[in-house]
Amino acid sequence: MTSAPPPMPRPFDVDTSVLDRIRPMQHRDCCPVAALHERAMGDSLWARLGTRFLTELYRGLVDSPHFLGFVYEERNQEGIPTVRGFIAGSTDTSRMMREVFSRRWFLLGLAAAPGLVRAPGLVRHLARTGGYSAASAGEDHVTAESLFCSFAPELRGKRISGHINKVLFDDLLARGHRAVKVTTETDNRGANRQLTSWGFERRGTFQFYGKEMVRYVLDLESSERVQAHSRHPAV
Repeated sequence: MTSAPPPMPRPFDVDTSVLDRIRPMQHRDCCPVAALHERAMGDSLWARLGTRFLTELYRGLVDSPHFLGFVYEERNQEGIPTVRGFIAGSTDTSRMMREVFSRRWFLLGLAAAPGLVRAPGLVRHLARTGGYSAASAGEDHVTAESLFCSFAPELRGKRISGHINKVLFDDLLARGHRAVKVTTETDNRGANRQLTSWGFERRGTFQFYGKEMVRYVLDLESSERVQAHSRHPAV
């Protein structure tokens, strides 16, 4: 059942100093992105397979024409740019994952092996991964999706996540996508609160990996926080 859309939020107040630290994800970012992913989502299936698997996965995603990923970086004490956060999205998640796993199944399998040895029960869950797109599809056929987002804990409350979300949503609108979806656990209060504050509309729940998930959709065209602007190179 579709709920009534929440009140539209005010236009996003952009801090250019934050925006200037956000750039497209590249191969050299895959290791730190994997570490951030595992640290923030350690209970999720892919995080439990370890950083080696996640690194190999992100290498495949970066090469996909359906992937949109961005990183936020700051200079460390030595003045070296360091990835401190990221967002990973897609113009077509089902197609992207199918192609990445088809091309890189051997490398991904090798990278996943240590995690599967430690926890053999993950094999059963891994076999169900391909059913995610069907379970979360909904009746509106929204293919664009924000998949993963993580930041160093000390950056919380500094509006970094809002900026990197805007960068992804701006890019999707520039590519002709009218809406974007996000799924999360129904009991993840922080994520649910953030999505609602962004103007996402709750579009029902579904079961996956034994958890109740909620599906959100944002109308990019009507959102005052989103402007069509691409910061990611076309592939």
